Amino acid sequence: MSAGLLLALQHGDSLFPSGGFAFSQGLEATAAEAECLGSLDLARFIGAQIRRRWAGFDRVAVIRAHRAGQDLDALAALDQEIEASSPIEAFRTGSRRNGAALLTTHERLGTEGAAAYRRLLRQGAALGHLAVVQGLVWRALGLGEAEAATLSGYVAVTGLATAAIRLGLVGAIEAQRVIAGALALVAAETAPVADGQPLAAFLPLADIAVCRHGRSGQRLFSN
Repeated sequence: MSAGLLLALQHGDSLFPSGGFAFSQGLEATAAEAECLGSLDLARFIGAQIRRRWAGFDRVAVIRAHRAGQDLDALAALDQEIEASSPIEAFRTGSRRNGAALLTTHERLGTEGAAAYRRLLRQGAALGHLAVVQGLVWRALGLGEAEAATLSGYVAVTGLATAAIRLGLVGAIEAQRVIAGALALVAAETAPVADGQPLAAFLPLADIAVCRHGRSGQRLFSN
């Protein structure tokens, strides 16, 4: 049996304390703003997140962080690039909080590099965006580049589906149908990533929804 597969299952499982439960990546806001932006179709929403955000942004960032390995300066520079490439404050804050939670967990587990990078966060020398932390710790655990990228996609899909269930948008069975379709999109994203490849994402409706929804105090998720 593949040790890499078992490791990916452990770290992609909802029982793993990654801190991602507090974030919906604009799903809650998009559902709340349906009257203005149009009704929400969960499969289309997650599909757009995979094609127009994860594939060109998060996947690229995870792979670049994985290649950086224990080069903390390179990881900190990638952190800054993610910050500059994320115009919506709620998404920047969510990524940093989620990354910090994951990094703290791995520091407590003794994962190589986690304690050193968390020190940089405390010193203000790094930001700890989620994709950077994922690339760092998953490489340290022994996952290959392709495995780390795939696990990133899996976590993104299941996190969104879980948020949809908590919001009452779908039931568990329908969520599984949506997950199956979205994971097929993740599996299809195999394009090579060049060293230093720029990060690219384009989800204007989700961005608008989050900006509008941010004015309301009635929220279940942070973004």
